[in-house]
Amino acid sequence: MRKVTRAEIVDYQTYNDQREAIRREVLEIKRQRRVLVGDCLNFLFETTDTIRYQVQEMMRAEKIVRENDIQHEITTYNELLGAQRELGCTLLIEIDEQALRSQRLREWLTLPEHLYVKTADGTKHRPRYDRAQVGDDRLSSVQYLIFPVPAGDPVAVGADHPALTVEAELTDEQRRALTADLESD
Repeated sequence: MRKVTRAEIVDYQTYNDQREAIRREVLEIKRQRRVLVGDCLNFLFETTDTIRYQVQEMMRAEKIVRENDIQHEITTYNELLGAQRELGCTLLIEIDEQALRSQRLREWLTLPEHLYVKTADGTKHRPRYDRAQVGDDRLSSVQYLIFPVPAGDPVAVGADHPALTVEAELTDEQRRALTADLESD
């Protein structure tokens, strides 16, 4: 996946003037790449466009104007994108009730090791992830993942953790979007 460059980023005021049109476009891109697995795993597969949007939104919210700070945002968010034949993903573990969320995040401490993108041949491709997202006794409810998919087209996303076994078959639209992302430079 192509990384966002500094040349693509506009100042926050110019962005604000174009924000509604950009937002509509990016929400459509995200809709095609959002995969709900079970009742609480929300996978959002990232693209250059979604990352550019995140950088611009951060600059707008924080009123970032210093060149070093802009480049820091670009570098940080670009880390969420995979390379060729990789899918970068933000996983949100969405459990509204605080006590239950806390309990599950302790029970699912090893969840990142049990996540996968499955291809048509049945192969489960496991993600790389930052071990800092996993504490000594609980998991963060936001995970940043990179799924290497060296061959094949994605057909499902799931988890095979002993305490959480769920899988969602991708829709045709999701399959097309993720396959195109894997083939992009």
